[in-house]
Amino acid sequence: AGCRTGNLRKDIMGSRSQYDTFISIFSPDGRLYQVEYAFKAIKGPALTSVGIRGEKCSVVVTQRKVPDKLLRAESVTHVFNITKTLGCVITGRIADGKAFLYRARQEASDFWYKNGYDMPPSALAKRLADIAQLTTQYIGSRPMGIAIILVGMELEDDGTYKPKVYKFDPAGSYLGWFATACGQKETEAINFLEKKHRGGKMENLSNDDTVMLGISTLQSVLATDFKAAELEVGITSEDDRTFRLLTEADIDKFLTAIAEKD
Repeated sequence: AGCRTGNLRKDIMGSRSQYDTFISIFSPDGRLYQVEYAFKAIKGPALTSVGIRGEKCSVVVTQRKVPDKLLRAESVTHVFNITKTLGCVITGRIADGKAFLYRARQEASDFWYKNGYDMPPSALAKRLADIAQLTTQYIGSRPMGIAIILVGMELEDDGTYKPKVYKFDPAGSYLGWFATACGQKETEAINFLEKKHRGGKMENLSNDDTVMLGISTLQSVLATDFKAAELEVGITSEDDRTFRLLTEADIDKFLTAIAEKD
């Protein structure tokens, strides 16, 4: 009986390894293991990022971890401009993320050249998700070990600009969000944000309140009182629709306001 059990275990492990090797082969229970491993890679750097849509702005907030004292802190970043009006936060394998960032910039540039206006965030999110999904179909490729939260202002049918937040993942799925998170504490952060959104409260948040909620979310789920140098905050609003990073002095003002509010 022991021998048969051992052989069965070997058969199961051997069977899994067959489907573990190739990206384009489903396991008998309908799983793509390499895609699942890509999702695990997102949590590898132990960072958590959030994206929030307020009434007139979209905000991304993430941790800044400098892994070595000899590194210049300003060279370590996970928040990037894609265009003047579109920005994102990349969580996961930063080398994969930068390669995907350059592709996003190319797609946005090509769109502007062909159409004469900036690429809407919804169109860019769909295009990048399609590209990510293609990597799950071919043996000669692998999924990117990243999740990206994309923010920007989009022109609506009534002629007004509205804030948008999109998130897409290694599987190539993308959705629009009022607020979302990714990384090590993704589940905890989303639960925290869901409580804050009860009754549609986020739709009425001012720009400052949106930034403060993003910072408070990280402080709550990570149980940490951050310093300004330990955070990165990017924001785009209807004022000028440009995406910009807040300075440490700006972040410090928000941290002080949060402390006084608590």
